[in-house]
Amino acid sequence: MVSAENDRDEYIRKVTIGTQKPHNGEIVLEEYNPNWPVLFESEAERIRAVLGNKVLQIHHVGSTAVPGLCAKPIIDILLVVSDSSDESSYVPDLEVVGYTLRIREPDWFQHRLLKGPDTDVNLHVFSEKTSEIEKMVLFRDWLRSHDNDRRKYENVKRELSRHIWQHVQHYADGKTAIIEEIMKRAWRSMFCSK
Repeated sequence: MVSAENDRDEYIRKVTIGTQKPHNGEIVLEEYNPNWPVLFESEAERIRAVLGNKVLQIHHVGSTAVPGLCAKPIIDILLVVSDSSDESSYVPDLEVVGYTLRIREPDWFQHRLLKGPDTDVNLHVFSEKTSEIEKMVLFRDWLRSHDNDRRKYENVKRELSRHIWQHVQHYADGKTAIIEEIMKRAWRSMFCSK
């Protein structure tokens, strides 16, 4: 366990841009806030205004996108561009409006993560046709329409939130098993309905 955690810490250091700040605390979850979709729309408008037709898709994802689900009060946005590894085609434009590139993961679907300027935002950027896009949207949609799985997920989140986490990513990693369990049902349902 310690070796795996050390490996994960090394990975976090490797992909983080700028100063890495340890969390060293519990995770604060808030009850669902109907203002979260409003915050998403505001940020989506800002992103569309600065990137124009470079925005191929933009989605509100993560727990703040699921009515009735508690969440860290951070708006997760999924931005799809033609090539997320071509940072020069979109990052400078986003920096002009206050976004900051914080994570570069070339080995994980060329994922980039930028932090928002005034609203607490995690802007996840992927290239078009990346499988993670469909997974993130399917997970969100499944939780929106399946109360039992939403409750199971929330119970795991609440339990994990009570631990002291050196990095928020460790908390996110702790949710992997429940996410995979729920995704199996979602994928099965999707393929059975085709």
